[in-house]
Amino acid sequence: MPRPKTKAPLMTNLAGGVATVTLNRPQVHNAFDDDLIKRLTNEFAGLDRDPTVRAIVLNAEGKSFCAGADLNWMRRMADYDRMENLEDAMGVATLMKTVARCTKPTVASVQGAAYGGGVGLVAACDIAIAVKSAKFCLSEARLGLIPATIGPYVVAAMGERQARRYMMTTEVFSADEARRVGLVHEVVAARDLKKSVKDMVAQLLLSGPHALTEVKNLVLYASGATTDDEKTLSDTAGHLARVRSGPEGKEGVTAFLQKRKPEWVKKR
Repeated sequence: MPRPKTKAPLMTNLAGGVATVTLNRPQVHNAFDDDLIKRLTNEFAGLDRDPTVRAIVLNAEGKSFCAGADLNWMRRMADYDRMENLEDAMGVATLMKTVARCTKPTVASVQGAAYGGGVGLVAACDIAIAVKSAKFCLSEARLGLIPATIGPYVVAAMGERQARRYMMTTEVFSADEARRVGLVHEVVAARDLKKSVKDMVAQLLLSGPHALTEVKNLVLYASGATTDDEKTLSDTAGHLARVRSGPEGKEGVTAFLQKRKPEWVKKR
């Protein structure tokens, strides 16, 4: 009797320039293990290099978005020495950086609970939309651990004070609270999640693809800049001049003046 086929832990669908990456381990609440981390890292890196991809949606199957670390993976890690732990932690750190530094706009579609590393994934995406019933928790300290590899992205999303509270207390907090502190941008009814994500992606596709990449670069730069610094003034002016004088910048301005849609919209 043939064995049933094992479902892939990660699935990707590409349609209309939009890549939908789906965590597909619902039986373990889409928890991370080393295999899923490698797959997700490679998938985002590949989509980032694909010129046909305009935007990436990250979603999940099942009741949970991502429950953090897989229990079996944690059991294996318990026997790791320091160097093995370092190598393993670098895998998670590389995943978060790959998602956060992806040159394409990324949208997290959060249909359920996000714990630990799952919160990191939400924070690493550019935009996050969650259902009202979703729960969030930075639970690492409860296990005597720290959310180190996801920390920079969580702090950037939530701010230092809020991140400090939820990392220290390990409280479970609601989608509405996640929106209040900046972890997610919108909270919607479960029945409206797909439409809300689709509408958000449609809004992103109105902008020039190169411009969106440059916006991400600008925000990354500006987050560490000071407004009264001459170098900041020079750098930001130079950034604008470079983008404005490029082919996409010229096309966008020309299309506006000619009262027509730019080429990146017309092609869709």
